[in-house]
Amino acid sequence: MAYIEGFVCAVPADKKDAYRKHAADAAPLFHELGVARMVETWGDDVPDGRVTDFKGAVKAKPDEVVVFSWFEFPDKATRQAANEKMRSDPRMEAMGADMPFDGQRMIYGGFEVLSDEKTGAKAGYVDGMVLAVPANARDAYRELTAKTNAVIKEHGATRVVEAWGDDVPEGKVTDFQGAVKAGGDEVVVFSWIEWASKAARDEGWAKIMADPRMNEAMSHAPYDGKRQIYGGFSPLVDM
Repeated sequence: MAYIEGFVCAVPADKKDAYRKHAADAAPLFHELGVARMVETWGDDVPDGRVTDFKGAVKAKPDEVVVFSWFEFPDKATRQAANEKMRSDPRMEAMGADMPFDGQRMIYGGFEVLSDEKTGAKAGYVDGMVLAVPANARDAYRELTAKTNAVIKEHGATRVVEAWGDDVPEGKVTDFQGAVKAGGDEVVVFSWIEWASKAARDEGWAKIMADPRMNEAMSHAPYDGKRQIYGGFSPLVDM
């Protein structure tokens, strides 16, 4: 089963090109170690929230931009082996010494893919989401997203991925649990939607929000939507 390593971090706005280069330069090494696809996206439409939001999740400063990114692995075993290799590879140490952002505030974790609805088209724009779902509501959440994701794809999305928290560590400064104020009986879900372009995304969401099937499905959501964090992101690196 496919496995996801998800990341969110805050990068100074004036370091965008440096971050892109840092990520692109690192991609060949990650692929060598087992990553099938690496995607880095730059915050473009990331709203402030009343309870939670992406900026608060990584304690972003006013001059910083939220980055939403992920690695795709063919399975968990490949991911585990890759992480083990990364810990002992001197190239990773050199890379870590030259990061154009504060790595202590980066949040990360491993996620099992619950569902992956895709067409194969490359992402031109991404909606990223993180939420907390009661552990005993996994099946209910999967059933809900089967309905909502069908509507989202019908209105233009090229891919929708839902990934269930599996190896999500607690952090000293920030972490995924704190990002969505997850309780002890809740699991973090890492999710994203791919679109052909921002225009397609904006047009699609207008139709989605007006679709009665979406409103009906979401009225039975088995989680607290007020603690969900979300935003729109422009791809920086997709390799």
